[in-house]
Amino acid sequence: AALLWGTVVLACSCGPGPPRVGAAPLLAGTYVLDDANGLGREFDGIGAVSGGGATSRLLVNYQEPYRSQILDYLFKPNFGASLHILKVEIGGDAQSTDGTEPSHMHYENDENYFRGYEWWLMKEAKRRNPKIKLIGLPWAFPGWIGKGENWPYDYPDITAYYIVSWILGAKQYHDLDIDYVGIWNERAFSSKYIKLLRYTLDKHGLEQVRIIASDRLWEPISFVMMIDSELHGVVDVIGAHYPGTKTVRDALLTGKKLWSSEDYSTFNNDVGAGCWARILNQNYVNGNMTSTIAWNLVASYYEELPFGRCGLMTAQEPWSGHYKVESPIWITAHTTQFTQPGWSYLQVDGHLEGGGSFVALTDGLGNLTIIIETMSHNHSKCIRPPLPNFSVIPQRATFYLGGSFYMVETLQVWHSRLDFEYGNSSLFQQLHPVNVWQGRFFLDLNVDEVYTLTTLKTGWKCGYPEPPPPQPFPSNYKDDFNIRNPPFSEAPNFADQTGVFEYFVNASDPGDHVFTLRQVVVQRPITWVSDADQTISVIGNFKWVNMTVTCDIYIEKPRDGGVFIAGRVDNGGIYVRRTKGVFFWVFADGTYRVTGDLAGEKILMKGLAGVRDNTWHTLTLNIQGNSASGLLNGYPLWENVTISNPGNGWAALGTRSFELAQFDNFHVE
Repeated sequence: AALLWGTVVLACSCGPGPPRVGAAPLLAGTYVLDDANGLGREFDGIGAVSGGGATSRLLVNYQEPYRSQILDYLFKPNFGASLHILKVEIGGDAQSTDGTEPSHMHYENDENYFRGYEWWLMKEAKRRNPKIKLIGLPWAFPGWIGKGENWPYDYPDITAYYIVSWILGAKQYHDLDIDYVGIWNERAFSSKYIKLLRYTLDKHGLEQVRIIASDRLWEPISFVMMIDSELHGVVDVIGAHYPGTKTVRDALLTGKKLWSSEDYSTFNNDVGAGCWARILNQNYVNGNMTSTIAWNLVASYYEELPFGRCGLMTAQEPWSGHYKVESPIWITAHTTQFTQPGWSYLQVDGHLEGGGSFVALTDGLGNLTIIIETMSHNHSKCIRPPLPNFSVIPQRATFYLGGSFYMVETLQVWHSRLDFEYGNSSLFQQLHPVNVWQGRFFLDLNVDEVYTLTTLKTGWKCGYPEPPPPQPFPSNYKDDFNIRNPPFSEAPNFADQTGVFEYFVNASDPGDHVFTLRQVVVQRPITWVSDADQTISVIGNFKWVNMTVTCDIYIEKPRDGGVFIAGRVDNGGIYVRRTKGVFFWVFADGTYRVTGDLAGEKILMKGLAGVRDNTWHTLTLNIQGNSASGLLNGYPLWENVTISNPGNGWAALGTRSFELAQFDNFHVE
């Protein structure tokens, strides 16, 4: 088949026939695929993470049909990425990379299994693929679990009860069966806690839920499992993060399933696709890992937050409906559309003579899928770890099929080519089938290609009409939070960076402020990163320079309570503590402040405002050029404050500490 891409012609030779006349001889390699002597490890599937954190925040706000289209590209079998696994954050009320995700138990006597959007996302995934596997993993925990300490293992029975309650709630309220649960993302593990978690799961009839540990590095979990037989008995999967396709001896000696339980985390252009293609194969070829899970599922958070566009696809504009099916989606399809968890890898070396790799899998019923990648070094760098040098050259690969595959006569062919010279990549295209002659066929492989050869005829590259074009966030935006039965607990487009802001019904209010937005975290959580000491939720367009922000505010904490509205907010996510901007604060003691930072250390103006707690007030912040002014209840309170930096940023609101406070009639222009 001669395929034409713009001005580039790729000659793709397949089959048992003679080589191309006049072609330069290619490096030749021969590879045998045979199941006569048994199979390799069982394949557990390819997946992605929603959370860790708030990576799907903007997805829920998309209007139909666009939201369903995005979900189809991710989860619908034989459509797009066709993912086998969805891993979600068990929200812990704390910053976990790009925002906070709410806990099902803010307080010890509080349970609510409808907060956030992960329940909804798991249901949407299951609706499209009832066989999808579900994993829950905490990044952080509400503060009451540690009883004042930033540590979840001092009271392991409480932590185990908290996690098991999430699993039980998933079933009771959403009919979701959680398949796997983790310990504490990329932080220390406690052998005592893991054993207690297993005991608590079993006590509640959850014997089928498997435990993954420790979602960090191969060690020390592997070594500890080798010397602690009880721990070895309760851990089902050793999950490592960003393993660089390598494993360690102890992990292999445990005899357990080995997973790359978080990987990728790379900007989703074609280099990101190259990274993903390489590790999907080489995590098994080099490291015996039978599952690879991408962080993150879909980049549905403001792009200027940390790790912008590090999802398999991009959906960060619910206000316009625009989204983009990025190349990693179609790289995923090369594996996911032609395999299923429960298939087995064949026992092969998997390294190609000219560089690159291949894996072969079977369902044990005669079906065979081969995935080949020839990603070059510079076109397949992941964000971490550093990638040692290697070379890949054009080559001819001849495959001999033995055992139960000897009778295979044809293989379907799917092909991707990442074009870094002209930007004219070809993704997941079906080519002519390969004829297998007496158990033999060959392929001429170029650099930066992916091939799938398979006996399955179910592959499909689906597509929807182009979504609407991109648009900036509306320059005039209002939200009065007047919604009686909101579909989600959080108001659209607000991205909580410390604390949790939820819809609230003020039953005692005479009428003006029955429906509000309320900050509800009153104790510093057991954090994953350095959350701010203040709470903050950002919204809008990071490029905004001049703006007027208005909001009604209600301080609930007497004496030392306080709230703010802000503009030109320049940071969030894991860097939230260093956030700068223009912050207009009012406090329950009757004072006000204007600061250049969230921490409140750079004071630009201060004085008396007369604000009191448990009373509604209206704040207005106006920023024009190098000057800012503020109004209280429509009257000027301060003006002509000089602003040097930052020069642009989001609008925001928040509180002085982890305290209850309410907001209403938010307006930014």
